[in-house]
Amino acid sequence: MVHRILIVTAVAAEADSVAAGLDPDTAWEPLALPGGLTLRRHAEGVDLLVGGVGPAAVAAATGTALAYAALADASLADASLADATARTPYDLVVSAGIAGGFAPRAPIGTVVVSEAIVAADLGAETPDGYLAVEELGFGRSVHPVPPALTGPLAAALRAAGRPHTVAPVLTVSTVTGTAGRTAELAGRHSEAAAEAMEGFGVAEAAAAYGVPVVEIRAVSNAVGPRDRSAWRIGEALDSLRQAFRALGPTLSVEAK
Repeated sequence: MVHRILIVTAVAAEADSVAAGLDPDTAWEPLALPGGLTLRRHAEGVDLLVGGVGPAAVAAATGTALAYAALADASLADASLADATARTPYDLVVSAGIAGGFAPRAPIGTVVVSEAIVAADLGAETPDGYLAVEELGFGRSVHPVPPALTGPLAAALRAAGRPHTVAPVLTVSTVTGTAGRTAELAGRHSEAAAEAMEGFGVAEAAAAYGVPVVEIRAVSNAVGPRDRSAWRIGEALDSLRQAFRALGPTLSVEAK
């Protein structure tokens, strides 16, 4: 059972939707973290963090929250810094927000639960094509998410009647805005359902602490040629809120 959860979003509007879905009636206590970050803490074991846009910003923010939690844990009061930062009281980290969806797999309003969190542009371009960082001989570009985690989440969304899919979610540093780039990504990641800018950064920080991670995204627009008039930000934020209303019991947000 999950007892304590850190949910990380890029921007405040996403965090507001998550908070409203989990508990619209209870105030979340603000907690100041180093670096000007603010953690919203719920009495039932959920911490909510606005980590910033892009994988670098959100990795730094998530790592800060994980380290702070480890050092602040009363059970670690007498531990050394090295011992403390090797542990954290969190049982799950969730990267949450809105995203672009790959048609036809993830239409607007669909909730995508990651079966893998993929750094889609972490590698090198060569005359013979793109090489992922693993093919260069160092690093990693994929964090698989086990079915034991994605299965119950998908089941909860299904029971609530929420349109959803379980598929890889791509992390990019530049949002896709052309047909050519869309085709390139779809060719390299044929099963992907969404792209966003933060999941891999959150996953890297969580992995450093040995904490399971999953990404949950509500689709606001189709991945493809940039057309702001076709984006449905409000609809996606509402879908995100409803998704977390359905997922709350499954996430087992129960304080230790």
